[in-house]
Amino acid sequence: MKTLKKLLATATVVGMLGVAGAAFAATALSPAQIVSGLTGKTVTEVYQESSTGKTYGTIANEAGKLEEFKAQMLEQKKIILDQRVKDGSLTQEQADEIYNNIKNNQATCDGTGSAGIGRKSGGCFGQGCGMGLGAGAGINR
Repeated sequence: MKTLKKLLATATVVGMLGVAGAAFAATALSPAQIVSGLTGKTVTEVYQESSTGKTYGTIANEAGKLEEFKAQMLEQKKIILDQRVKDGSLTQEQADEIYNNIKNNQATCDGTGSAGIGRKSGGCFGQGCGMGLGAGAGINR
């Protein structure tokens, strides 16, 4: 009976996390979606263009929308950081530091991706931080 209760409790928690993840995913836009909205291109067209080696920033810049792209990307990163604070994977201080670093780096952003905004700050905005969100990489969270 105890095993059944544990199984039900685990299933409930997993289900709740899945719903929370789906709700979060629904609010955050991908860079391709942002560029699509700014340029009038479809997301598929933006993906095809980025597959040729262009960054999303370059695509936005060519359409004269780089500043709007940077503003919307900053907003999306804030949403992600706020969620990570809520989830407990970042402290508010860490999130604020990452956000301010990104905001400061955007001042020199030309859309080519050469600045590596967010890569060194531990924001994990890509496909994750690797190695379990920094565990084992000397990052204590």
